[in-house]
Amino acid sequence: MSLPTPTLHSDRLRLRPFDDADADDLFAMHSNASVLRYWDTPPWSERGRAQRFLTVCRQMAERGTGARPAVERVSDGAFLGWCSLNRWDPPNRSASLGYCFNEAAWGHGYATEAAYALLGWAFDTLDLNRVQAATDTRNAGSARVLEKLGFVREGTLREDCVVNGEVSDSWVYGLIRREWRPVPAERGQPASHSRASR
Repeated sequence: MSLPTPTLHSDRLRLRPFDDADADDLFAMHSNASVLRYWDTPPWSERGRAQRFLTVCRQMAERGTGARPAVERVSDGAFLGWCSLNRWDPPNRSASLGYCFNEAAWGHGYATEAAYALLGWAFDTLDLNRVQAATDTRNAGSARVLEKLGFVREGTLREDCVVNGEVSDSWVYGLIRREWRPVPAERGQPASHSRASR
């Protein structure tokens, strides 16, 4: 069963399917060591990684395993990053949330706003009951985004990743349908990134 990537709108953002023209912006973002500071994969060093990323996005949609739309600013069309629902499990009505934003987009509430739009689609259109996410315990910005969206910290995965040669812990968060707030989250939280896309 396929899962076409949606086009979604919020006050300031548009979430849309990726296209080949996004490759340069993707490479610039994923090759930035600051952006990938808490990821369990190193920054990209070859441009071919961007094309492989775009291929994976299309495969997710074709295979029905998830959706990963690009996020752009409505006012000028600037590429800001991406937000994703992966590990879609229809029988259990669950999925995992992930997001990544370029450094210039941090501090403007874009991650919260984009994730809110995608979560609305997840609960309303996909009829999900649970969405979970994980983030490095040192990534305070990502934790604030998840908490602002209503996620509850459910536990710690001890030493589950090696990030830049350091063994690290992750916090696991969950959001249940009945806890989902039908009003937009406030803006203004740092736009950061989560390891939930693993």
